[in-house]
Amino acid sequence: MKYIKRFLMLLIVIVLVIGGYYVYLGYQMYDKAKKEKPFDEMVETIKSNQNYTSLDQLPSIYLDAVIAVEDHRFYEHGGIDVLAIGRAIGNDIISLSFKEGGSTITQQLAKNLYFTQEKKIERKIAEVFMAFDIEKTCDKDEILELYLNTIYFGDGYYCVKDASLGYFDKLPSEMNEYEATLLAGIPNAPSAYSPTNSTVLASQRQRQVLERMVKCNYLDQEEADKIAALGSVEQIDRID
Repeated sequence: MKYIKRFLMLLIVIVLVIGGYYVYLGYQMYDKAKKEKPFDEMVETIKSNQNYTSLDQLPSIYLDAVIAVEDHRFYEHGGIDVLAIGRAIGNDIISLSFKEGGSTITQQLAKNLYFTQEKKIERKIAEVFMAFDIEKTCDKDEILELYLNTIYFGDGYYCVKDASLGYFDKLPSEMNEYEATLLAGIPNAPSAYSPTNSTVLASQRQRQVLERMVKCNYLDQEEADKIAALGSVEQIDRID
């Protein structure tokens, strides 16, 4: 028993030392990024885009779909979702991979503005520090608005208006419920879910979005089924 306790204590010390090392690396990455490009300058650059779209120009069902599928506790947390991170860590341990990160919308915005998509522990930690800064600077609606104007939708579309015009030949405000929920699912994996890449995968992902909306009480099952039946991805004019 004595040796087991010593081993556990040694293991805890090792974990703390390694964890501290990565926190230090992450903080250094965050500090460097913040100094190179202050957040207010980033915001000014984003809003100067002629296709920048405000939340009041977006269908409410699209906003609900994004929240449901990307970060359903978005309006409750302070930048990170501890429950989502815990679930992601558990799944990563089970799968022996680093494929799930539990990132909130705020963390994704921080990553889009400051960091690469490279899956490194220190980058995730830097992202957390930056997310806390963003939450102190902006209210939730502004964070969501900035996020929707910086995420990648595939096919060279880097904001919601570009994607809506490109895929549907419509302004975001003109999207129907089917198109809005389809678009909400694409950023999770644009190379897979872009309707120009695979109509089957795009449709499957859209159904996952609707399932999440039902689970988060944005829709009931009957409403979700009606939306799914509105049209087929194959009918999107954008597809060659």
